[in-house]
Amino acid sequence: MFLCRRLVVKGKEGTIVNISFSIEHSLALVGESGSGKSITLKALLGLLPKGLEREIDLEWEYPLIRGKTLSLVPQDPFTSLSPLTTIRDQFFSDEAPELLKMVGLDESFLDRYPPQLSGGQVQRVVIAMALSHHPKLLLLDEPTTALDPRTKEMVLALFRRLQEQMGFLILFVTHDIESARQLCREVAVIRSGTIVERGPMEEVLRAPKSPYTRELIEANFAHRKFRQ
Repeated sequence: MFLCRRLVVKGKEGTIVNISFSIEHSLALVGESGSGKSITLKALLGLLPKGLEREIDLEWEYPLIRGKTLSLVPQDPFTSLSPLTTIRDQFFSDEAPELLKMVGLDESFLDRYPPQLSGGQVQRVVIAMALSHHPKLLLLDEPTTALDPRTKEMVLALFRRLQEQMGFLILFVTHDIESARQLCREVAVIRSGTIVERGPMEEVLRAPKSPYTRELIEANFAHRKFRQ
């Protein structure tokens, strides 16, 4: 289990994020734009912008090492790859063929350039790269936002299968509650840098306690019926 007893991010204007959370299997950190989701990820990765400071208290058997115990799948996979370099020369892993196979791509993709791939294929390449060091915690930063519905379903199913095979924990940062529902067992709702509600995903969706959570659910599921 990953237990974050306290994560505080401070800037010149004061505290930006002050939260605690735990991950036993998969946790969705859900909130609107500007709620503190991305800052939380950057704080965990040690990538805070200049002028921001992190205070963190963890209970975890591994050190926080970016690319080793922690890996990130970004919102826009194209920004993670050089368009002028083959996938092979950007992979930096002897396991590249095996990892590509795990995400549904064959070895021929190693000799292609990112612009030659579809959005879904690039996303799968980036996922394979994120898994190259066998991380213990996989951080997902809105990885399905730019995908069409069919590709989104494929990517979410891929994450579920890879987690079962490799045993990593998932922290899924998103504003898309429907995607979070498909992937995560637990949810924490963040607003203005604080968590206003947390619990099992289905329980929170059916009986949210916070007015803010209810607003988010209604905005996401305006045409769905999850509280029957």
